[in-house]
Amino acid sequence: MRFLHTMLRVGDMQRSVRFYTEVLGMKLLRTTDRPEQKYSLAFVGYDDEKRQAVLELTYNYGVDRYELGNAFGHVAIGVPDVKSACDKVRTNGGKVTREPGPVKGGTSVIAFVEDPDGYKIEFIQTS
Repeated sequence: MRFLHTMLRVGDMQRSVRFYTEVLGMKLLRTTDRPEQKYSLAFVGYDDEKRQAVLELTYNYGVDRYELGNAFGHVAIGVPDVKSACDKVRTNGGKVTREPGPVKGGTSVIAFVEDPDGYKIEFIQTS
């Protein structure tokens, strides 16, 4: 078995694809539009789906906003420099919700940002 993808419902497909590709540096891997079923999909990730888990962005026609609830936590991304990653998010109009620093009770450097729909993304420094 292998973890394949995580699906996030988004309110504006172009805005979300732009955030994940231009701000977070992922690649747009593939898209699907299903007008009869009234939804579109975009798969984004850092590598091919055959080698790495990716995000499936789902836009349901006519829905521009979702209640995120309190069950979802976050998506974690390893980055070589958390501060630089946060700076890039800010430069592109994104929101940093926890500044870079050590995780509580540990030494790993982390930060949190939000995507345009409010999903939390944790940056974890890998070097």
